[in-house]
Amino acid sequence: MGIRLIKISVVYFLIGVTIGYFMSIVHDYTLTGVHVHINLLGWTALTLAGLIYYLFPKLAATKLGIIHFWLHNIGLPIMMISLASMLLTGNTVFTAGVATGATFVLIGVLLFVINVITNLNDEDTLINSTVHKNTNRAS
Repeated sequence: MGIRLIKISVVYFLIGVTIGYFMSIVHDYTLTGVHVHINLLGWTALTLAGLIYYLFPKLAATKLGIIHFWLHNIGLPIMMISLASMLLTGNTVFTAGVATGATFVLIGVLLFVINVITNLNDEDTLINSTVHKNTNRAS
């Protein structure tokens, strides 16, 4: 799951940079909120979660990890498409989509935090596992 999150995050990075580039060229910063959220919740947060899940595979295998993955990856596009639509049209009907997507992401992040706090142990790292295996072989 860690590698998958990192691959998804680079797509968000491309989208965020493209939106920023577009806004700079046309001098219209209407989509600043979308740009910022895609870069923070898409690129940065998913990259960090992916690295954590890669380094601590036990966390990725938990129900909390799997639910986090799906809530974050369903909620963020709903939130961003709705926010962009609301900002570009001025139509507040899209507020429901923003709220729904944001709620999914928030619950996903909360589950990620609970997962890390309750399930992360020193023994779970790839580095410790490798060192432990090599130490046992040497004995």
